[in-house]
Amino acid sequence: MALISDDTLTEQGLPPTHQGRILLIACGALAHEVLALKRQNRWDHLDLQCLPANLHLWPDRITEAVAKTVTAQRGNYDSMFVLYADCGTGGQLLAKCNELGVEMIEGPHCYSFFEGNDTFAAHADTEFTAFYLTDFLVRQFDAFVWKPMGLDRHPDLRDMYFGNYTKLVYQAQTNDPALDVKAEDCARRLGLAYERRFTGYGDLATTMARAAQG
Repeated sequence: MALISDDTLTEQGLPPTHQGRILLIACGALAHEVLALKRQNRWDHLDLQCLPANLHLWPDRITEAVAKTVTAQRGNYDSMFVLYADCGTGGQLLAKCNELGVEMIEGPHCYSFFEGNDTFAAHADTEFTAFYLTDFLVRQFDAFVWKPMGLDRHPDLRDMYFGNYTKLVYQAQTNDPALDVKAEDCARRLGLAYERRFTGYGDLATTMARAAQG
């Protein structure tokens, strides 16, 4: 995603800066939600740079990708905020963010912070057989679940992968009937009971509000 630059400074031959602006470094899976919150709250001083959503297929690569982006943008912004949770990095991302002096969103993953970390933690012990989808993952179910797991080629693997799950929980960020239908179909394809749970933006909204304060 292109970043806004200061045309005046660029024309003078000086390095572009973003004084008074804040950079959000986010997972591409959050782009739609981050932009929606920016519009709703008129957070025009927030810039967004997304890293590829498919890094979640290789969580060991997330920390390095975030660190490179922070380092590259260090002199261009008053502050930066990382919109990744731990996301399978085993605490490495938090340690790197602490080392770099940047904040990141709290929580183990987006399923937790969308529902609200406290709420998610309260029922985590009773939902260890739940498979979660967000708006993004419902839209991209084939690209991020079905095909990477080889279920398009070997549907017989479904029970091996999902035999210990009992239900699919669709954490809906928006009220979109088309996504509801698709999410229910995802549950059917996986052979799981279906539950829709409207979460809205959860802790993502409160975190962005804090980040917007600089």
